Amino acid sequence: MAASSSMECGDFLEFQDSLQKMRQIDDKIIYLLNTTIPTESFRGQVDATSKCKDLFQQIQSGHSQREIAIKKCMDSSREKVKRLKEEKEKKPDDVSVLKSLRQEQTTLRLLESELGVEEVVKNRTNQIYMAKCRGYYKPST
Repeated sequence: MAASSSMECGDFLEFQDSLQKMRQIDDKIIYLLNTTIPTESFRGQVDATSKCKDLFQQIQSGHSQREIAIKKCMDSSREKVKRLKEEKEKKPDDVSVLKSLRQEQTTLRLLESELGVEEVVKNRTNQIYMAKCRGYYKPST
């Protein structure tokens, strides 16, 4: 998975694509759990506790990386909005500054929305994980 430090904030669609790639584990959580948790006939051959623990750590790491990346880009976008507002006050008739300000405000709103999406994805994944793995591994929260 891509590390949050390598994600660029400049192009929102590219950033969104990177987030989507990082969400693969969340998208495939049911499949991963079905392959992690053994059926009754294979219980003795597979250590479900360690597999659930490893999967939980992967899930949490992904959630943390994505949240950090989103918040980093939000901070960057807020700074740009602040700078553009100051520039607009100095040059109120400059159309290019106004256009850039509006674009950056839109990007900031999209990033805020993406943070909400991340919360939904995180909750869904955690609910599915707990439903399948709680008998084998209960993380301390």
